[in-house]
Amino acid sequence: MSKEAMFYDKKDGLAVECFLCNHRCKIANGKSGICQVRQNVDGKLLALSYGKVVSTNLDPIEKKPFFHMLPGSNSFSIASVGCNFHCGFCQNWEISQAGEAARLKIESRDFAPEAVVSRAQECGAGSISCTYTEPTVFFEYAYDVAKAAEQKGIYVNLVTNGYMTPQAIEVIRPYLDACNVDLKGFSEEFYQNVCGAHLEPLLESIRTMKKLGLWLEITTLLIPGMNDSDEELTKIAEFICGLGKETPWHISRFHPDFKYVNLPPTPLASLQKAAEIGRKAGLYYVYIGNASGGEGEDTYCYECKKPVIKRMGYSILDYKLKGYKCGYCGATIHGIFD
Repeated sequence: MSKEAMFYDKKDGLAVECFLCNHRCKIANGKSGICQVRQNVDGKLLALSYGKVVSTNLDPIEKKPFFHMLPGSNSFSIASVGCNFHCGFCQNWEISQAGEAARLKIESRDFAPEAVVSRAQECGAGSISCTYTEPTVFFEYAYDVAKAAEQKGIYVNLVTNGYMTPQAIEVIRPYLDACNVDLKGFSEEFYQNVCGAHLEPLLESIRTMKKLGLWLEITTLLIPGMNDSDEELTKIAEFICGLGKETPWHISRFHPDFKYVNLPPTPLASLQKAAEIGRKAGLYYVYIGNASGGEGEDTYCYECKKPVIKRMGYSILDYKLKGYKCGYCGATIHGIFD
């Protein structure tokens, strides 16, 4: 199925301009935007992937990663084909890149928003995650899922590259609870050359999310030789501090994939260095992800420095929160804890 898209203006002739994301694609009749899943048909912009899922799964919420949203719960996860970035290191490229999905003959199936919510209820999920690909480009579907979930008291989050326009964020905000934004680097050169995007519009969208009161966690995939310099990591940490020291930063280990198969995995020392930079900047919660042994996964109270949540992989080993309070000193631990 398809649906008329939100966030576009009609231009001269049958052209349209999409302002769902910060690319603001100008699309001629019969053509698609950068994401390849929003098409101009006779002057009407259609969301081609509406109601179509390419992947569903019941995941631990920690896998997203969210460490401060319903820890220990499961999240019913959905994805439709498409992305507005073209990162060569993407680890879900078979479904995030519409052209690759078509080449590999990966099929989608119909899954109505109300059915998504019903399935989440049946699974006992505490939340629904729009994840795996880029939820911005299936915005209309995510929006309808979020509206239906809100009526049933189920939380909804987006795992996103954050390139949604402030207008779109404002529209979905009443039905959305949290975002984990992939802040991939902190230079215009990196975003242009690697992602095909621009840095400043992304930063403004992240600021809008925070301003509107969404629970926000940030993830950076640390790629050897590309975004792992002390200078760049310091800039990322300082930006996150500017959002609020309570904003968690997940520093994730890179594994070779897609077009970057010749790069080595991120050394553990690089992850530890980045985490230390984050802590020195003043961040309360800094985590290391995708590394063996569970190092850097525990949540510590920023006041008494004791572990309030101990983790191993996606499992909770010990939980010392009382509501939103540290079980040792009573300091407020930030997040969504039910």
